[in-house]
Amino acid sequence: MARLIAKLIDIFVILILSIFFYPVGIIFSVGYIGVADSLGQGQSVGKKFMGFAVISLEDGGPCTYRQSFIRNLPLIIPLMLAIIPIWGWILSFIVGIPLILIEVYLLYRLDSGARVGDVMADTSVIASDGPRPVKAGLAKSTAGWFEASSNTH
Repeated sequence: MARLIAKLIDIFVILILSIFFYPVGIIFSVGYIGVADSLGQGQSVGKKFMGFAVISLEDGGPCTYRQSFIRNLPLIIPLMLAIIPIWGWILSFIVGIPLILIEVYLLYRLDSGARVGDVMADTSVIASDGPRPVKAGLAKSTAGWFEASSNTH
């Protein structure tokens, strides 16, 4: 539940930016949500407030900008549609609501607690109580979704 609250805080930030500074605010919102999980040692505003951080499963370090963008694609896609007046807003809800419902469903149904974005970006959310130790043994033996096929064994 705390992870959901952290994401809702981030969604509140993007809604404020999007509504009060429309249409430029949507561009700022896409930028924020794209890099949010790579800020402050893997902590978006919501994760920092709730005491979580996003780590890379590749090396155990904080989430990178690339991983943050990939893991937040389910939010970025509908948000980008919202820049189009009226029809874009409708499409944003039509596309966004199912994506968010899938994310929440998987968050609670998977034993790992990963959501679609975490699987795509090879990341995980952990509790963050101060400095984070590097996780040993997190290196992945298989290529991620967006890695070139030449990197496989």
